[in-house]
Amino acid sequence: MAELELGRHCGVAGCRQLDFLPFVCDGCSGVFCLQHRSRDAHGCSEVNIRNHSMKPDQHRFYPCSYKDCNGKELLPVLCPYCEKHFCLRHRHQSDHECEKLDAPKPRMAATQQLIKRIVDSKKTEEAKSKKRKGAKNSETAAKVALMKLKMHACGDKSLPQTERIYFQVFLPKGSKEKSKPMFFCSKWSIGKVVDFAASLASLKNDNNKSTAQKLRLCHTASGEALPFEHTLETWLSDEEYPLYNGGNIILEYLNNDVLFIEDIESYFS
Repeated sequence: MAELELGRHCGVAGCRQLDFLPFVCDGCSGVFCLQHRSRDAHGCSEVNIRNHSMKPDQHRFYPCSYKDCNGKELLPVLCPYCEKHFCLRHRHQSDHECEKLDAPKPRMAATQQLIKRIVDSKKTEEAKSKKRKGAKNSETAAKVALMKLKMHACGDKSLPQTERIYFQVFLPKGSKEKSKPMFFCSKWSIGKVVDFAASLASLKNDNNKSTAQKLRLCHTASGEALPFEHTLETWLSDEEYPLYNGGNIILEYLNNDVLFIEDIESYFS
């Protein structure tokens, strides 16, 4: 079965590279890859029109602050934690070794107690749907679900099969689609997974803005918003609430001070 082709081809004739996160030029409105995203790199017609009235030094670039990186961006990409500029490649805390990156810490006892209360409060509802969910929780049903996801899921086709992790991603309330099958790299940080999923589902993503609502990846069992700096494979081996290859995950917009989704069942009703 042919795989779904994602992204768009670079508009430079000698390139035509397929990019799943293409850049749209704000001058000529053309679509380009990472290498040709700047106006100078793709010979933007808008630049040629304005060359008679604009000097080269009037263009402002934002250099990447990461060590030994020469990347530059036309628009500021500011880390909300260390407040330094970075290129798109190094925008996540883990990618630029952010000086304010906290090492993953064991969850506090109070947090674990809160999760336990949420789970206990839903036992009555879960008992009513035990028969319906029993098949899904069986090993055979899980294998069937994973097989279906592999047939229809979208993602980066350059990823090795051994590193792909498949999820049925339930999208934020109010989205046109209820859910979408996707796959990600097990070694990616949760922040990178969120960015990639937002692109595949065409969701607004203002996670680089400190005051905006954050798009979070949430666990379907506990409702917990997974920390951006954790890796996906860390949660696949979590002893208390592991994620499963072929399982479900929730994308939702949360305020900065909100760490859990309380009405989990509403996503599956």
